[in-house]
Amino acid sequence: MKRIFLLTLFLCAAGITRAQVSQNGKLAVSGNRIVNQNGNAVSFAGMSYFWSNDGWGAERFYNAQAVAWLKNDWNAGIVRAAMGVEDGGGYLDNPGSNKARVQAVVDAAIANDMYVIIDWHSHHAEWNTAAAVSFFQEMATLYGNTPNVIYEVYNEPLQVSWSGTVKPYAQTVINAIRAIDSDNLIIVGTPTWSQDVDAAANDPISGTNIAYTLHFYAGTHTQYLRDKANYALSQGIALMVTEWGTVNANGDGGVAQAETNTWVQWMKDNDVSHCNWSINDKNEGASALVPGASSTGGWAAGDLTASGSLVKSIIQGWASGGSGGGSGGGGGIITGPGGTYAVPGTVEAENFTVASGIQTEPCSEGGENVGYIDAGDWMAYDINVAEAGNYEVSYRVASESGGGEISLEQNEGATIL
Repeated sequence: MKRIFLLTLFLCAAGITRAQVSQNGKLAVSGNRIVNQNGNAVSFAGMSYFWSNDGWGAERFYNAQAVAWLKNDWNAGIVRAAMGVEDGGGYLDNPGSNKARVQAVVDAAIANDMYVIIDWHSHHAEWNTAAAVSFFQEMATLYGNTPNVIYEVYNEPLQVSWSGTVKPYAQTVINAIRAIDSDNLIIVGTPTWSQDVDAAANDPISGTNIAYTLHFYAGTHTQYLRDKANYALSQGIALMVTEWGTVNANGDGGVAQAETNTWVQWMKDNDVSHCNWSINDKNEGASALVPGASSTGGWAAGDLTASGSLVKSIIQGWASGGSGGGSGGGGGIITGPGGTYAVPGTVEAENFTVASGIQTEPCSEGGENVGYIDAGDWMAYDINVAEAGNYEVSYRVASESGGGEISLEQNEGATIL
């Protein structure tokens, strides 16, 4: 008796951190997507820090321990250092302390294999172009040879002209960066608090590896803003959501669950990386932490706000990194070399028929292996069983930190074998 059935390997990853930069390398813009070193579209999920300004309260979170906790406990692939500029206690008042905070986050992100955004967190960057040029020249000199670093040259322009104000400022800063760092990813804010991505799409900046900032707060920004973003993508520019919230645009209010879900799905569908606002314990809805939470991580469930708890689950479940082709951010279905395996026999993991969320890589022993598997990822194989009977199944698997589970399933998971 012979029969064909579908064999699915499903890994439930418990407490396993994911490789990010070492897996994906330097990011680049290709069409309307951000891609990894292999040319695969990728997206990463993480957190944005609050303003770095002296005396604003959030500066205490700018430390290596907090960054490491975000990587190891939240599985964050990216973090954003939001350096305040012209407001009181910001870079223009005290460049030394604010720059030191940014560097602490950048250095920790590099140590933890994460991407990191160096954000000129300003609403009036065009007022201080020379200061921005000087700062980013220094950052490019320090980190230009590091694939982890992304430059965000303007956080949120107000309701000013894209072509007449923001674009000329950005071009000046980009030129200064490119004189030192020829290829790291650069992100440019757009007018109306980084919502007018359609204006940027109609008049993009000349150059390579330039993407544009989209910000949203789910309690305020709904389908009309996704329509603008979809238009921008249709015109061929790439987007990154360097700041978003589950609450209202003023940073407060309750979690807008349904609209947050819709935005998260949109980001997955379009391979858009994102950083949630924010790592802070200020008493407002957008804060991820409750007042008095530790500044160095170690946050238990009771240390998280409603927003923080939701966002942590989103980040932990994000299928970060390239999936060998197709959608890296959404864990999309990809096809493999396929074929039908005769059983008894050996099934090579990389020769799946279809899969979701996984990536193959060269194996030191020859051939390839499947790696960087997250919770919910799977591979499917066509099996030709020679005759009915009892069969022993053995696996060769590895886990960076233990705690994972693997299951053998039949008929698309309908039967757990």
